Amino acid sequence: MNEQEFQQKLGELLGQINTLPEGDRSQLISLADETRHRHDRMKKTIGDLQDSLDFLRLSVKYLVFDLEATRRENQYLRKLLDRQGGAAEESDEPEAE
Repeated sequence: MNEQEFQQKLGELLGQINTLPEGDRSQLISLADETRHRHDRMKKTIGDLQDSLDFLRLSVKYLVFDLEATRRENQYLRKLLDRQGGAAEESDEPEAE
């Protein structure tokens, strides 16, 4: 049920409640008002949850990007170390005559 349908059904319910005798009406109106209040709180909570999920998704994307960049840097530095290690080994070996 979407928001428009909920508000329509609640309006219909209040309309039907208003046709009841006064003794029965007050308790049902208070229950309908409580229902509206709970629905509004639930909408706010769901909105807050969606905002939190959006922030979490964005944070995860940044973390994945950072991880991939760190892996690339790590590979580059390992290649540099391997090249430097290989050059150092070549200079340490005596020349054969």
